[in-house]
Amino acid sequence: MIYFDNSATTRPLPSVLDTYRTVAEDFFGNPSSLHNLGDRARAVVEQSRGQIAQLIRAKQNEIYFTSCGTEGDNWIIKGTAMAKRKFGKHLITTTIEHPAVRNTMKQLEELGFDVTYIPVDERGFVNPADVKAALRDDTILVSVMAVNNEVGSIQPIAEIGDILEDYPTVHFHVDAVQAAGKGVLDMLRHPRVDFLTFSGHKFHAPRGTGFIYAKEGRVIAPLLAGGGQEKDWRSGTENTPGIAAMAKALRLTFDDEAAKVARQQAIREEIVQHVQQFDHVHMFSGLGKDFAPHILTMSIGGVRGETIVHAFENEGVYMSTTSACSSRSGDESSTLKAMNVDSKLAESAFRISLDEDNTMEEAKQFEKAFDKVFAGFNRMRK
Repeated sequence: MIYFDNSATTRPLPSVLDTYRTVAEDFFGNPSSLHNLGDRARAVVEQSRGQIAQLIRAKQNEIYFTSCGTEGDNWIIKGTAMAKRKFGKHLITTTIEHPAVRNTMKQLEELGFDVTYIPVDERGFVNPADVKAALRDDTILVSVMAVNNEVGSIQPIAEIGDILEDYPTVHFHVDAVQAAGKGVLDMLRHPRVDFLTFSGHKFHAPRGTGFIYAKEGRVIAPLLAGGGQEKDWRSGTENTPGIAAMAKALRLTFDDEAAKVARQQAIREEIVQHVQQFDHVHMFSGLGKDFAPHILTMSIGGVRGETIVHAFENEGVYMSTTSACSSRSGDESSTLKAMNVDSKLAESAFRISLDEDNTMEEAKQFEKAFDKVFAGFNRMRK
């Protein structure tokens, strides 16, 4: 089996699962309880918070635990809208955001907020000048993803951050779900970035784990009301074993990060060089440093994406169409549409997404599978 669907989810690492199991068995107390078992569980939560903060170069009190990236995006965007609505109701985002951002913005529009959607060019990049032009006196939030989950374009976060230096009251949120361990931490830690969203299952942690970075001094309204956990910002009993496992997974992800990124880039380049020899193959992801090392989206003209995915599955290769979130619904790729890709061509798109565990040998096996699958589709055309 070759697993090339890591942008959808990653396989939990064995050592991470060991941590989960140990904490679940030995630190099972409620972190809010006053007895010793509660204190021990609380210590694990805070130790994990500190480790995560150190890894992303933040302060410990700037890390808040969530259940996933979707929750983090919803919380930051809706929390900003609720906390700052008396100062303005204008928000700015892009046309290529994940549904967790895009659909949250649509909900706010229904509640009377005004949202500006910044377009992208044919390669999937936002122009910072367009963000600057969209800013208004009543703007309260700019939300731009770090790495596009469909084509891998790395957005100009630092340049947008530079612009927002002149707008200190506007919250700047970056969806960093696809960015952990991909060599872009310096960009994410631009001093003007106020909020970051991360999802544990994208970097070998268990599902149901995530965290946000919220810059000290920035305030958002709670999304969940309840018992007052996470300094009353995110109520709900802490997932102690999941939090500990996520902290370990993040540490392992950042270990030898540069070497891991280089391996993914080499594998991606190998695949691109092979498939570009074939007619009817269209590439939507670039190879330059402006693109993440792990995402490669292309199409085989005239064949629907889901047909391609199942054909490769028959050869033991697992991947997705574009975004895993829209694969089963059959929705058109929002990113390719925003890039003005012809709809027929977009329907044939499929995404390979790599991880540090993938190898060059797997790339060679994929190429053999590609040759076989492509030949089968070619026979269908004749």
